[in-house]
Amino acid sequence: MRGAAERAGTARLVDVNALERGMMLAGIHHVAIIAGNYAVSKRFYCDILGLRVLDEHYLQARDSWKLDLALPDGGQIELFSFPAAPLRPSRPEARGLRHLAFRVEDLDAAVAHLTAHGVATEDIRIDEYTGRRFTFFADPDDLPLELYEVG
Repeated sequence: MRGAAERAGTARLVDVNALERGMMLAGIHHVAIIAGNYAVSKRFYCDILGLRVLDEHYLQARDSWKLDLALPDGGQIELFSFPAAPLRPSRPEARGLRHLAFRVEDLDAAVAHLTAHGVATEDIRIDEYTGRRFTFFADPDDLPLELYEVG
């Protein structure tokens, strides 16, 4: 007896070796962020954090902007604007994405850069498991962001 996909001519051959290998994630391609004020967030991510604009589109039907930003490691941040998007609480901690962490070579220099641009950071702490230094700060919509020193 043939399955519906086979009868419709849409059956696919299954690579048994691929099934044995399992799903192999290669990394994170992008993280999507919804901004409350598109212009303010664009300035923050581009001018303060130094991310490069890859592409920018205005979606008329949704009255929304989409900005693709390049991270130095090849990953991307997609910055969206939506009219009257509701706030997402950062505190108290809740289920879901907790924060976004960026690798930095020199945490002191990164903190000095943020401070020079008026961005407050928390005190630098030591990761009790790795011994690495890190700190937190927030984007214009109070999304928790982390700087994690790898250098």
